[in-house]
Amino acid sequence: MKKYFLVGGLLIFFSCTVKLNSNKSVVAPQDSFLPNGKLFTALYQQHAAEYKALCLQSFNMASIKLNQYVKSTDKPLVIVTDIDETVLDNSAFAVHQGLMGKEYEPEAWYDWTSKAQADTVPGAPAFLKYAASKGIQVFYITNREERERVATIKNLSLYNLPNADNQHLLLKTTTSGKEPRRQLVANDYEIVMLIGDNLSDFTDMFDKKTPQRRSSNVSALVNQWGNQFIVLPNPNYGDWEGALFNYNYKLSSHEKDSIYRTLLKTY
Repeated sequence: MKKYFLVGGLLIFFSCTVKLNSNKSVVAPQDSFLPNGKLFTALYQQHAAEYKALCLQSFNMASIKLNQYVKSTDKPLVIVTDIDETVLDNSAFAVHQGLMGKEYEPEAWYDWTSKAQADTVPGAPAFLKYAASKGIQVFYITNREERERVATIKNLSLYNLPNADNQHLLLKTTTSGKEPRRQLVANDYEIVMLIGDNLSDFTDMFDKKTPQRRSSNVSALVNQWGNQFIVLPNPNYGDWEGALFNYNYKLSSHEKDSIYRTLLKTY
């Protein structure tokens, strides 16, 4: 009888344990959206051919629209793009945190970006290089911090991405809102299109808005999507998630989990 209890116990233990490549094991919290949910979305980002297809679809559309663009001023033409989950793939960071039962942590994120080894989002390098070949500059507007500048340029340069320099990299300063930085670019350049994975990458109409307002604003801008605004898929994080708990990032994982469960539709 003891043998059966031992076998059962081992099965329970291994069902709750994630095996790492380093042969070390980390026990992740069970029955929780966070961080287990982020492990699942990272799995999708890393291995789903559908994810790759969606990214390529976005950049294919961007190329078509770029070719159709008609210049309206004498200003130089530029594309404004976000970086994370738009140009660079940070799913490895999500996995690293998730396997330890943790969410986003500023210092852990800084440790990751300092490595300057993020892969690229499918289709991003080819599209940005194509834009550069047509004489269009690229501005990178990101909410990475100033201390991440050198490593960010190094990571972009790893793939020979155009305009990977200080002039074209606009980092977060006093606010996470990107509208002031977009306007700064618009003062001297004509913005052909904006590319991002978060709706706040396009307009301040989505800054700190409720889920309902975000949805209605998407409908109000129906003609922009796939034209001037090119959206990349990111199920792992973003304002879509923050909006669900009113952007109160001080909430614990347990508190967020409770909110998420009340929002799910079932039958």
